[in-house]
Amino acid sequence: MKKILFTLLAAGLLTSCDKFLDTESYDKKNTGNFPVTVADANSMLTGIYSSLSAAISNVQNTHFYMAELASDDRFGGGGENDRDMQGLDHLMNTQPDRFLTFWTARYQGIFRANTALETLDQVEGWTNEAQKNQVLGEVYFLRALYYFELSQLFGEVPLVTSTSVSNIPKTPADETYAQIAADLQQAINLMPATPYTSVASGHATKWAAQALLARVYLFYTGYYSKSELPVASGGSINKAQVQQGLEECIANSGHDLVADFRNLWPYSNEFTKKDYPYAQDNNLSYAGDGHKETVFAVKFGTLVDWGDQYMLGYSNQYNLHFSLRNNNGQAGTFPFGQGWGAGPVNSSLWNEWRQAEPTDVRRAGSIINVDTDLDNYIYGADNQMEETGFWQKKYIAVTAYDDGRLIPSYAILADAAAAEYQLAHTQDMVLIRFADVLLMHAELSETNTNLNRVRARANLDPVGYSLAALKRERRWELAFEGLRYFDLMRWQEAATALGRQEGVSIRNKGIDTQMRGFGGGYAARFEATGGFWPIPISQIALSDGVLTQNKGWGESTHEFPGW
Repeated sequence: MKKILFTLLAAGLLTSCDKFLDTESYDKKNTGNFPVTVADANSMLTGIYSSLSAAISNVQNTHFYMAELASDDRFGGGGENDRDMQGLDHLMNTQPDRFLTFWTARYQGIFRANTALETLDQVEGWTNEAQKNQVLGEVYFLRALYYFELSQLFGEVPLVTSTSVSNIPKTPADETYAQIAADLQQAINLMPATPYTSVASGHATKWAAQALLARVYLFYTGYYSKSELPVASGGSINKAQVQQGLEECIANSGHDLVADFRNLWPYSNEFTKKDYPYAQDNNLSYAGDGHKETVFAVKFGTLVDWGDQYMLGYSNQYNLHFSLRNNNGQAGTFPFGQGWGAGPVNSSLWNEWRQAEPTDVRRAGSIINVDTDLDNYIYGADNQMEETGFWQKKYIAVTAYDDGRLIPSYAILADAAAAEYQLAHTQDMVLIRFADVLLMHAELSETNTNLNRVRARANLDPVGYSLAALKRERRWELAFEGLRYFDLMRWQEAATALGRQEGVSIRNKGIDTQMRGFGGGYAARFEATGGFWPIPISQIALSDGVLTQNKGWGESTHEFPGW
């Protein structure tokens, strides 16, 4: 059967087979006439990548956004009516189809990847076998990444590895992770060992696949209490094999640490620096997007407008959501701009970090202390909720002055971005950073060499290896990069760590109060759900009950009541 390839290739997992036609199509692309050229293959690959940014058009319902607000190091924030933000922090639901756009985007990407794997053999004109293998390797990588994010967000999900549309129940986690492992093995074997180049920074590489395999291994074996990662094609992957892959990445990838940690983040850019004493005093210089420490990232650009909801995914909407609420974000909080006020930083992180590593430059390089760092911060601005006086500064609007006029983003000058504070953000969303590769290797090998390599960049003294030291280092180095929540899950520490948020001092609409739990409290909510989130109700309904809801969801007591 020749399948019509619609613009989105599939609207979701449960697209009806009636939408596929058996007749020859002369005005639409189908598997009989597409792909046939290398240009077709690259177009197909671009379509798979576009699923990364498609989800970001509805950013507060994404894997990364959840991981940040649900972690112990950040609160929900937003305004008094922003229950979606606060609900994530409290592990509670706010709408029946909370994660539908993410679910749909990821299964779109999976469907596209399945289509590619079934049809790329008919392409002619490859320059050489290596060119074909690189494309195939990227397809396998992306399918693995999409299933891994779905599995971390929802736990067990339907595993679909062909374009034959079927209505299937959730697949046991062991089987899904076995497929993820098999796909990453394929990606590693297919893609060449080409050293890093910024030109290819938006594409998956052999090194990205090795790093993702390590992340998958650590999460699966930790959370599910296993010793090895199963592989769908047979056998399993053990710790030594994962460690060996990381050693190859470290030795041969060409990736390395940027000299100064603070140069990783846009507040050090040339347009902002001239008016920002912190960047001047520390002689900072932004490494830019696609720098050598980026192993894999989601790329953004300037093709963004309000006319098409999908097009919003071309702007880094995380920067908008994590920025300061209205009445802040102006000259008084330069260089940090305006947005929705999601994700205030838990003051416990600042205090514990200062006590543990008082000279660590990464603390002030990662966190804004509004009382000391900003000229005129307004508490309670626009009814800010769960406010602590601390904000992260890795993914946030960074402003600049242009001939004395404050503009909402440096990217307007650097990238000719839209001159609009909601759309101007072009900063890469780095999903895998080389520092994480080094710390994963330290954890797997239980050695201190790469742990201290990360510490040395922050001018910190070397330490002996211990799991406790490794955990602290991951918390400091990788704060606000979407990893902490899953680290707590795999270390079996989530319920305890999340529970410690209760009693922390906050301000709601400018009034002093304390953070409290809802629905029985943080620990109770984690224990009830296992850390996973509800499958969209519409998908359960479309499945006629074949899909079942995850534990800890679906009752009125699981809904966030608001403050």
